[in-house]
Amino acid sequence: MNVGYGFNATLTARPGMGDRLVALLLTGLHEGSPGASEHCVVYLVCRSASDPDVVHVTEGWSSEEDHHRIFAGEAAQAIVAEIGGLLAGESEYTDYVPVRGKAAF
Repeated sequence: MNVGYGFNATLTARPGMGDRLVALLLTGLHEGSPGASEHCVVYLVCRSASDPDVVHVTEGWSSEEDHHRIFAGEAAQAIVAEIGGLLAGESEYTDYVPVRGKAAF
């Protein structure tokens, strides 16, 4: 499946809450969660090398419509609601349309 839509998000947790934020974001890969959807082609959670409370998420989806549809669901909304309580401020998002690349895990 090709990635037709994606984004990078930078989230800054409240001081000392980076571990909880990472753990919560990784629940997005559990069965029934957004990252487990067949339409989610890339779901990568990373931490800043210099600040453990800064977390980066890269997502790639089959289409923007699929992303919005999946994120309107109950499982995604539950994760989003919990994330809000861990953040120090607004998250930064950059959307993109992938051209080409490689990911091997």
